[in-house]
Amino acid sequence: MNSDSQVQTPPQPPPAISPRLREARFDDYAQIAALARRFGLGFEDETVWQHLWKDNPAYRAIHDKFSIGWVLEDAEGALRGYLGNIPLNYELEGKRLLAAATRSWVVDSAYRGYALLLLHPFYQQARVDLFLGTSVNSQSLVASSFFKNVRVPVGAWDRSLFWITHARGFTDSFFTKKGWNFAKPFSYPVSLGLSLRDRVRGSGFRQRACDPAVVPIEDFDECFDAFWSELRKKKARLLLGVRDRETLDWHFRFALRSKEAWVYVFHLAGHMIGYAVFLRQERRQVGLNRVSLVDFQCLDDERCSNFFLAALWSAFERCRQESIHMLELIGLPPALQASAELAAPHHRRLDSWMYFYKTNNAALGSALRSPAVWEPSLYDGDSSF
Repeated sequence: MNSDSQVQTPPQPPPAISPRLREARFDDYAQIAALARRFGLGFEDETVWQHLWKDNPAYRAIHDKFSIGWVLEDAEGALRGYLGNIPLNYELEGKRLLAAATRSWVVDSAYRGYALLLLHPFYQQARVDLFLGTSVNSQSLVASSFFKNVRVPVGAWDRSLFWITHARGFTDSFFTKKGWNFAKPFSYPVSLGLSLRDRVRGSGFRQRACDPAVVPIEDFDECFDAFWSELRKKKARLLLGVRDRETLDWHFRFALRSKEAWVYVFHLAGHMIGYAVFLRQERRQVGLNRVSLVDFQCLDDERCSNFFLAALWSAFERCRQESIHMLELIGLPPALQASAELAAPHHRRLDSWMYFYKTNNAALGSALRSPAVWEPSLYDGDSSF
């Protein structure tokens, strides 16, 4: 499932012969990528796509027992549908859990009536403890409800906070999204109005002399293993995606190499006590260039808000310097949202609730009904690959 809309196509007559459902293979890449791109889904190159499994710590442990996804194949062997299946390691109360996340659900127009066939084997995986759909959009919402998925109980996953960091680019993309090509000549004066409005409202971040130092890094070093060892103890009561050095490197490797991921760390008395990860998530269909916060972790509760705002300020300034249109936050827990509101962000509604889950056993399902067990973020599921 993907939170960005697919290209809308006219209805097509159903096929004369039903498609065959089978497990996806790595040598299906060319057809899968062509299908996804035909419907407006951004799709990575083959090396990055295979990396989602071959270098994935969770997959390497169970690769002979875990499908990389499923495809719909027509009578001539052409692929007409695809759903990826990504394994992820989570922990709760010191117990290791296996989660599975959907990825890039796409079906050819004439075969949309068979789309749910791809989801049946996903939810029938016996060894999976937790099923995650963290980039659900309005087109996949009905399917999520059909399989009785549950809304994550923490965070506002149907709206976002954002700051405009390049008003002209933001305005152009807004007119493109609305189909208002006639309004393009007014883009410049409208963008000036937005900039003035933000200045009057005080929207944005102000660095203070007392703010903690935020250090940008280009890779994950051994400090992250020590940090994870402390974090998993501090947050043992929470459902938490594994964040050791190996997993973080796998998760963000190619994004770091392409400068699409920005990682900032915080130190206190020479000891790493937190980090933040931001990710460029462009919407090429409308020309929107944006950066989202995907993960924030801190060991120091008293200084958490200060570190959070300092990280946002660093990202905000970099967005402005690199002419990125907006900085966006989605699904913040209440305490961080309250801190973010201090910088007077804009607000927008999303087209649907993004984050759903389903468990494979009653005990885990009962535990996850409590909001106190959750600290969800865009690090979860497939939201930040």
